[in-house]
Order: sequence, then structure tokens, then C-alpha cells
Amino acid sequence: MAKYPIFLELGSRRAVVIGGGTVAVRKTQALLTAGARVVVVAERIDDMMTALALCRGTDVELIKSRYSKNYLAGALLAIAATNNARLNKQIYKDCQELEVLCNVVDVPELCDFFVPAVVKRGNLQIAIGTEGQCPAYAGHIRKKLEKIFTEKHGQFLAELETLRKDIIKNVPEPSDRKVLLGKLADDESFEYFIEKGQAKWHVFAAELIDNLQSAR
Repeated sequence: MAKYPIFLELGSRRAVVIGGGTVAVRKTQALLTAGARVVVVAERIDDMMTALALCRGTDVELIKSRYSKNYLAGALLAIAATNNARLNKQIYKDCQELEVLCNVVDVPELCDFFVPAVVKRGNLQIAIGTEGQCPAYAGHIRKKLEKIFTEKHGQFLAELETLRKDIIKNVPEPSDRKVLLGKLADDESFEYFIEKGQAKWHVFAAELIDNLQSAR
């Protein structure tokens, strides 16, 4: 069944990671980057996880304990990153009962969601997913896209967002806004931004807006 791709707002939301090893460290780091409050539950906690917790302070809580269903209370999502297949299945079952989204690492049939490979350039994020079938292929595609999309694309997006706010404020007709934003976001506009620089691109954008307004 096809999955529904979304970018999830995790700011200050509780996320639980069960496991304290290398994979759990990687998953915890990604959740922290997205702004989640992470609770890590494990009987053994890797030194890297301890160091991460020290760096992030109150954003992450380490609980050195056997897994208990009670730790899932109030969580939006949970990631099972243990090497115990029976425990992972129990975590998934508990999540289903509590309606907590669950991801059991490397076990697609025990996942409510999959974590994509991501190309990030500022606020521009490109996510690549394989529905859990082959993360290595998603990683391969990510490397290819990283060569195509540079930090310049992230900078361009930031300038577009600033201009978008001005257009929404100053251009009353929705159809005009759509035309303007379409032109400003296209390849020709991006190439102008790269070749001429930010200041001249804003002049170029202002002329587009003036020309459209004058034509009315």
C-alpha cells in the first residue's frame, strides 16, 4: 500500500527511542535536530549517547532501564533500535495499543513510518524513500542529488520566502501572485540569482512585479 509522505512538526513533542547503541544514537540525533524532546530507554547506553545527552541538556532524557510500556505514554512516535527481535515486536504491539507511531529499525513490516534519506540545503529538504525496502538505494540517490542541489538553492529559497511575504502583502489578486511566484521560482530566475547575485536579483524581481501591475 502506498505511503503518505509528510514533513512532521516535532517541536517539543515527546519521542521515545528504545536502544542505546550506534543506531539509536543516529536516530536520536535526527529527532533532536527536528526539535523533539527525546527519551532514550536502554539497559546499556553507549558512550556516544551519553555525550550527546550532555551536549543537548534537557532536550534528551536517558533512562537506564529495561523497556516498559509505560515509557511510551504521551509520545507521538517511538523508534525501536534494539537487537532483540522479540522485544522489538513487543514495542510495536504496545505502540499499536497506545496509538503511538512506531518504527522498528530494518523491519519494514513493523513500521508505521519510514525515515527517508534527506538532502538538506537550508530550509530546502528533499526526502527520498523506498518504503523501507532498500535504504541503501535511497542513500545512493541522495548522494546524486547532493551534487545537483547546492547551498545556493537553500539561499535562493530564503530570498524567495522573503519576497513571497511581500507579494502576499502588496499584490491583491491571487492569480497575479501565482504568476509572479511561478516566474520567480523557475530555473531562469535561479540562474539570474546565481549569476548576478542577491541584490540584482531583487531588482529583477521588483521589475517583474511592476510590469505585471502596470499591465493591469
